[in-house]
Amino acid sequence: MIKEYIRDMRNEFSGYNASKLTKDVLAGITVAAVALPLALAFGVASGMDAASGLITAIMASFIIGTLSGASYQISGPTGAMAAILIPLASKYGIKTVLVAGGLSGVILIIAGLLKAGRVIQFLPKPIITGFTSGIAVIIALGQVENFLGVTSHGENALEKVVHIFTDGLQVNMYAVIIGLAVIVLMTVWPKKWQAKVPASLVSIIVMVILQMIFQFPVHMVGDIPQTLIHDMRLLPSDLFGIPWDVVLMPAISIAALGMIESLLCGAVAGKMSGEKLRNDRELIAQGVGNALLPFFGGVPATAAIARTSVAIKSGACTRMTGWIQGLVLLLSMFLLSPFMSQIPMAALAGVLMMTAWRMNEWESIRYIFSHRFKQAIVKFSVTLICTVIFDLTVAIAVGCFIAMFLFIVRASNIDVQVSEIDPLRFTSKEDCPTDAQVVYITGPIFFGTAESFAKQIQQAKGKHLILSMRGVANIDTSGVQEILNFCKEKQEAGGSVLFSGVQDKVRVFFDRAEITKLVGEENFFWDTTQALQYLQTK
Repeated sequence: MIKEYIRDMRNEFSGYNASKLTKDVLAGITVAAVALPLALAFGVASGMDAASGLITAIMASFIIGTLSGASYQISGPTGAMAAILIPLASKYGIKTVLVAGGLSGVILIIAGLLKAGRVIQFLPKPIITGFTSGIAVIIALGQVENFLGVTSHGENALEKVVHIFTDGLQVNMYAVIIGLAVIVLMTVWPKKWQAKVPASLVSIIVMVILQMIFQFPVHMVGDIPQTLIHDMRLLPSDLFGIPWDVVLMPAISIAALGMIESLLCGAVAGKMSGEKLRNDRELIAQGVGNALLPFFGGVPATAAIARTSVAIKSGACTRMTGWIQGLVLLLSMFLLSPFMSQIPMAALAGVLMMTAWRMNEWESIRYIFSHRFKQAIVKFSVTLICTVIFDLTVAIAVGCFIAMFLFIVRASNIDVQVSEIDPLRFTSKEDCPTDAQVVYITGPIFFGTAESFAKQIQQAKGKHLILSMRGVANIDTSGVQEILNFCKEKQEAGGSVLFSGVQDKVRVFFDRAEITKLVGEENFFWDTTQALQYLQTK
């Protein structure tokens, strides 16, 4: 893997020149403009502070960006990750979040070494869409406090929102107006300007200027430390006394989300750039980054689809774009921290609410609902609800279980059609075997369909039966046992069973179950015509 990485890096920077450097620099600055307000917002949304989000974005740019499985991946704090971290932080504290983040990095490294990068292929699209929408709901709910300018209590975002309204808290109208202003500005901002000047950045700048002029009585971000080593960082001594039974499941959730989001980002961006993502290397890169980030005081990071797509559309040539982004963010920390400390929390809440809205894969959602794909709707809805009520791990587990269950139900349709022999197939009616029938079988014969198959095949009353099985792609032990019993019954009644079009995978089971031995090798044919010709000779 190391040799492969070195080779890919050489290929990536082969022929690197001033023209490519210029493109990378411009793309990096553009991505930094997009990343800056989001890093601050996601740091707060993760249960820590804006500085933590900024540190995460900077360090992820250098650590994960350097080791990444593709040149275009831009990693940093994301809204999806924040949705997992905020309940953990509110219930167990910041140190637990940091430990869980570091442990998730170790899990990702192990997953990469075990070549688990193909896991994304086994997650149905409606499940991914469902948990993305669920995360969007959690992000939006988690910002209701800042949006209304109140402080509530509860173990998760949903509980806090409930308490806001049941406890009769006094809403800060200044905060509401600021939040609404950000949402309106981000909504009306022209798309053609978005590529050059992100609406989120413009919104934050406008609100900072207004806040500095009018000094609204609202909560603000506060001091931004001009250092990459946060006071709230993880220390080696903190690893002792941590409730590992509490940390393990959140760490698995963080790792699962980091894996899914990073690989999804790579799949989408890979089509845009034409460069294929090295999945396993990407998991290791994400793992190394997340294992180290807590010791700087950063929150868990993952590849970000929005920032990655901006990089590609801005003309990024190599991973130098990510490094430039990190450098620009680092300079922002030192040069702009007095201004960033004046950002109203309600403004960040507005940015996050708009981000949550845009996170939803509306095109996919409209498609499955407008076409009334019932199974896809069930997968999407259940995953969304489980994500909001429980967590990502439970949501994906439940979603996958439902997907498998629905697949089994759909696959449990087996069709058995009994057909009389057509006399026109023969040169004379006397040659047509009158005591034979052809049984056409379509569908898998397994534990879910074996009973139905056994009942349907009893329709065949002919003395000699030709089982046409070209439509049977799979069979299991239950299936071959039913066929074996049927063959025995037919032979005991003085008849015979012939097979045509048996696929290779099914034939292996026939050989192991001794069906081939029972009926004889000579009773297997390529097609029904050959089987009928054989019956003529008997």
